[in-house]
Amino acid sequence: MLSLQLPLADRSVSPKLISSDYYYRIPVRPIYKSYPIYRPDREPRGYMEELKHKEPQIIFDSSKFKSEADWIKAGEMVFDAPIEFETDSEFFSEIRGMDWFTKNNVPVTSEGVLPNMRYVVREKGKVELGFSACAHCHTRVMPDGSVIKGAQGNFPDDRTFGYQERIEEAKAKNKDAVLADFRKFIRRSYGAPWIKDDASSRADRMSVSELASVMEAITPGSCARQGTSPFYPSAIPDLIGVKDRLYLDSTGLNRHRTIGDLMRYAALNQGADNLTLYDQFRPAGKLPDASTRSRYSDEQLYALALYIYSLKPPDNPNKFDALAARGWEVFMTEGCDVCHTPPLYTNNMLTPVAGFKVSDQDRVTNDVLNMSVETDANLALNTRRGTGYYKIPSLKGLWYRGPFEHNGSVATLEDWFDPRRLRDDYVPTGFCGYGVRTRAVKGHEYGLSLSAEERKALIAFLKTL
Repeated sequence: MLSLQLPLADRSVSPKLISSDYYYRIPVRPIYKSYPIYRPDREPRGYMEELKHKEPQIIFDSSKFKSEADWIKAGEMVFDAPIEFETDSEFFSEIRGMDWFTKNNVPVTSEGVLPNMRYVVREKGKVELGFSACAHCHTRVMPDGSVIKGAQGNFPDDRTFGYQERIEEAKAKNKDAVLADFRKFIRRSYGAPWIKDDASSRADRMSVSELASVMEAITPGSCARQGTSPFYPSAIPDLIGVKDRLYLDSTGLNRHRTIGDLMRYAALNQGADNLTLYDQFRPAGKLPDASTRSRYSDEQLYALALYIYSLKPPDNPNKFDALAARGWEVFMTEGCDVCHTPPLYTNNMLTPVAGFKVSDQDRVTNDVLNMSVETDANLALNTRRGTGYYKIPSLKGLWYRGPFEHNGSVATLEDWFDPRRLRDDYVPTGFCGYGVRTRAVKGHEYGLSLSAEERKALIAFLKTL
C-alpha cells in the first residue's frame, strides 16, 4: 500500500491512507438485486407498483462461484451495484418526470432505459433510487441506443447535479442551508486547502446559482470526480483494456502492477479516499466511526477486477482501408509511435506538466519521459489527484470515445488536430469552463502541421484502433 500511489506534486501533503485495521472494521456492503430505471414515457404500465411487491434479494454469494466465469459474472453485479440510495427525495421525484431527462439531455438505451442508475429494493414495499455504482460513470450510450459497458461514459452527471441544486434551492424554506450543504459538498469532494484559491475557497464566495453553473459547464464524458475540481475536471477513463495500463487516473496517481492494485483502487474510489489524510486535511472531516461507513468485501473487489479485466471493445465499424493505410504511414513518419507504441498504443509512461520539476528520485523509480507536451497543467498541479504528471493514454478505442484531452476540451479527433485550437479565440467543442467563452486548448502540437489530406488519413487510421 505504501507504494500504491505516486507522491503529489506538493510532496508535503501526499496522501496517508487509513489503516488496514480501520478498513476491515468497516461493514461490508450487501449487494441487492436491482432493477432498470426507464424514462417515464417508456416505463411499463404498473412497473413501480410491481417493484414495491418485490422481496429484497442479496445476489452476491461467493460460496456459489465455481469457475472464473462465475466470478466474472458476479463482478458485473458489483459493477452495476449502487452504493448510495435515496427515496422520497427531490432527486427521486425529479427522475420520475420527463423534465429531468429532456432538460439535461440524458441519453437512454433503445429500450428507454437509463443504464447509469438502478432501482433497488432493500426493504419490501420501499423502492430506492440507487446511484454511484461503477456503471454510473463507465457506461456509454451510443447514438443507436446500444450500450458499451466500461467505456468512457456520457451521462451528464455534473449537469444533472447542478440542475438538482437549483431545484433544491427554489423549493427550500431555508435557502442558506442549501448553500451551506453545497459548499460542504465542494469541500469534501474537491477541497485542497494547501492550494491557493482551491475549489472550496472559490465556492465560499459563490451562490447556489453560480455553483450550479460551474457544475453545468462540465460536459458529458468529463467529470468533476472526487479529488479533482469542478474547475479542472478529468475526462472519464475507458476501462476497456485497463489490464495493460501501468498507471491509473489521468495524472497516474495509482500504480497498476497486479490485480490487487485494481482492487485497492476500486476500494479507494468507492468511499475510502474521502477518509485519506492530506497533511492536516481529511475530506470527510474527523475520522468517523468505522461502523458508519461501508466497503466492498475482498471477494467483491476481486470479482469486480476480474470483470473489468474481461471487458472487450465492441466491433469496430471502421475498416482498415487504403485511407487508413496511408494514415498508418503518417503515424509512423510523424513518430507518434514513440509515445503511443503499438500494440497497446501507449508506452505506459508519464510526462511531466509545464512548471513541474521532476525529482531525481522520480526519474529512477517512475516511468518518466524527459519531455512535457505542454497541455494545461491545472489538473496535475492544482487538485488533490495532482502528481505533476499526465500518463500517456492509449489510443485504442478512440472511435467510440470522446471528448478528448485530459479534461475533455475537444469533442472529436477532427477538433484535436485542428490548429485553430491553439488560438485564444478558440471555442472548445468539449469542456470550456465556467464563465469562459473562448480559450486556447494548448499543447500536444504533434500533427497540427499536417496537410488536410494527411490529417484525414491519420484520423481514419486512429479510428480503426
